[in-house]
Amino acid sequence: MLRRYSRKVPFIAWHPQTMTSRSDNRKQLRARRRALSPREHQQRSRALCRQLINHPLFRTSKRIAVYLPNDGEVDTRPLIERAWGMHKELYLPVLVPYRENRLWFTRYTPDTQLVNNRFGIPEPEFVHRKRIRTHALDLVLTPLVGFDAQGNRLGMGGGFYDRSLAFLRRRQHWHKPRLVGLAYDFQQLPELAAAAWDVPLSAVVTDAHWHRFEERQK
Repeated sequence: MLRRYSRKVPFIAWHPQTMTSRSDNRKQLRARRRALSPREHQQRSRALCRQLINHPLFRTSKRIAVYLPNDGEVDTRPLIERAWGMHKELYLPVLVPYRENRLWFTRYTPDTQLVNNRFGIPEPEFVHRKRIRTHALDLVLTPLVGFDAQGNRLGMGGGFYDRSLAFLRRRQHWHKPRLVGLAYDFQQLPELAAAAWDVPLSAVVTDAHWHRFEERQK
């Protein structure tokens, strides 16, 4: 049983008139996410991490890309600590210095030195010798601003994950890495228009549910 949260999140009615653009959806959902109290943010994040840790996909994955939270995103730190305890290899996204809006994935351990990138998000300082080929990852856990029932993802608008995982769209059969979004349940939208460059999600884990979309990728 998930704990009921006493503090109400501001309600936003999702109807066709309000869904005028992806940027409007992004603005409203980010505001709703940031409206969570610190206590509720922690409770919801821990509930999500418990769901993910107990899932076979997580348990069978050895090389996992995670992220460090920013702008009210789901707090992955409980998940990271548990994954280290399970002897999994963790990797953080790093901005590629010479290619616009692309990511490398670099090994992340308790001893990794972090520096803030141009967005103020911590990332590993020394990356070249600890990078992994994206194809070699088993699981990529990605933040998101919104998602729909078809596995379409609304990100921050930079296209970093879509560009870095574009090779997955060219595959006839869906292989690793699996792309799983982490979100609060209220971030689900009725529908998102998919762009040609969007990489669909395998699943989204929220504080209340596990949403699977893999049948769409076969």
